[in-house]
Amino acid sequence: MINKPLVLTYLYLLIYILLSSGVILYNKWVLSPKYFNFPLPITLTMIHMGFSGLVAFFLVRVFKVVSPVKMTFELYATCVIPISAFFASSLWFGNTAYLHISVAFIQMLKALMPVATFIMAVMCGTDKPRCDVFLNMVLVSVGVVISSYGEIHFNVVGTVYQVTGIFAEALRLVLTQVLLQKKGLTLNPITSLYYIAPCSFVFLFVPWFLLEKPAMEVSQIQFNFWIFFTNALCALALNFSIFLVIGRTGAVTIRVAGVLKDWILIALSTVIFPESTITGLNIIGYAIALCGVVMYNYIKVKDVRASQLPADGISERITKDWKLEKKSSDIFMPNNSGASSGGTGSASDTNVDEEAPLIPSARLSYIGRTQLGNHAA
Repeated sequence: MINKPLVLTYLYLLIYILLSSGVILYNKWVLSPKYFNFPLPITLTMIHMGFSGLVAFFLVRVFKVVSPVKMTFELYATCVIPISAFFASSLWFGNTAYLHISVAFIQMLKALMPVATFIMAVMCGTDKPRCDVFLNMVLVSVGVVISSYGEIHFNVVGTVYQVTGIFAEALRLVLTQVLLQKKGLTLNPITSLYYIAPCSFVFLFVPWFLLEKPAMEVSQIQFNFWIFFTNALCALALNFSIFLVIGRTGAVTIRVAGVLKDWILIALSTVIFPESTITGLNIIGYAIALCGVVMYNYIKVKDVRASQLPADGISERITKDWKLEKKSSDIFMPNNSGASSGGTGSASDTNVDEEAPLIPSARLSYIGRTQLGNHAA
């Protein structure tokens, strides 16, 4: 007999992998001068933000799918604005990297996300330096360095853009914990779009006006409505697909799916974009980096179980293990008043799809510290 819930779960995972890979490859195709030739990453990001904000407005204000949270001016100024600023920065720098380096190499560089987030968390006091975690971070960094050394088309500018975007996203993760969660504000995917997307659009307007508007006035830039509409629609669908996945699986499951997606994406990028060449040193370095990430995940899972499973009986341990896996997915559904519920997040957790970062990042944690806790446009 077919297990329908299990089939549905794997279907959601497949949709997530396809959408995530598709958004990245689509963005590369649109931005690359060799293909669609729309080399304006800030403009593309603003299109995504505007579209996402508009859809969220209709869902919240017109169709009333969810209710807006109680947002005061003080809360908006001290929480939403800083988070939106770093969110816009991460998208800007990350998308600009597509102009200079290959999709495969970008995915390899993204292995640095746990390192960047851990450093930012320690600097902001939300995590403590630990020898075992530090050694894992060194392993990840060494793997990325080896992979970079083996990159045939290594570009300093593109690498700097991508790494800067990673650190901007890491700081956003930390701010999400420090600012939003400590104030008791929880946002589901729709309300996140509703509040953050318009603010990010405003932040992107300044660099767009200074850097890309003059270029648009003097050059012939092609604009195809259906290309940009479908591109923005795919990115929006990715946000909601991740929400569906974490609602049906544990955090460890989606992390494994993310690693599988990265390998598939690296392979697909070399087929779709022939100029992308992967060397043996690329693969060796990325494999070393992934080993560090896997070991880091293991440490975090062990920390959670050690802190939440005292001397209990075997049956109680099994029950708590099951509850812990469900809680680690941090499911949060709007209640009658439109508020969200969910566990406390940790900024040191990095199970966030960089292509769909509008979903509250700490809500997509794979398991963090001693508690639970990237539509690249």
